[in-house]
Amino acid sequence: MESKYIADLKSECRALATAQRAAAFAADPEAGAALAQQFQRAIAIAPSLSVSGYWPLPGELDVRPLLDLLRDQGHPIGLPVVVRRHEPLVFRQWRPQDALQTGKFNVMTPPPEAPEVVPDVLLVPMLAYDPDGYRLGYGGGFYDRTLDQLRRRAQREGRPVPLAIGIAYAAQEMPMVPHGPHDQPLDWVVTERSAFEFAARSEN
Repeated sequence: MESKYIADLKSECRALATAQRAAAFAADPEAGAALAQQFQRAIAIAPSLSVSGYWPLPGELDVRPLLDLLRDQGHPIGLPVVVRRHEPLVFRQWRPQDALQTGKFNVMTPPPEAPEVVPDVLLVPMLAYDPDGYRLGYGGGFYDRTLDQLRRRAQREGRPVPLAIGIAYAAQEMPMVPHGPHDQPLDWVVTERSAFEFAARSEN
């Protein structure tokens, strides 16, 4: 459990970050195409690797053009499913012809019978990010638990550690995101304006 001090700081930052994201979305609701272009210019993913995305919530930068691009390149795509409140996410295969259903927290998810996808690359939503690669999520801790589980599993099995790529508007950057020992940092952030890798993790 994180300290009350960190939790209170995060709560304050979420209010500010939500307002900043709303303003960015209002100014450029169609920024998803620019996001896909920035991603394609900066990040090369081996064709065999699977990617987890997400279905955007109202106000989030639309990641669907990027999902279409990655799918057309042959990457298996998974979308997150909340199984239980305090457990890591599960990712199930998404194809354009498959109907989605409303899952927990009103998130659109593949049906339960869709095959599970273990992602090599994760596209991670957020409210804010900082220059050190820490992200401010929605408070449930799902992506932190998921990244921790996937990274530990890869290290145990001697496989490449999954790549965590934050998706956000450029305006969602903060000077510092409060974080504790259980918060998982990102490897990259891609916005509608740029893409940048965090050096501390690129050197590992």
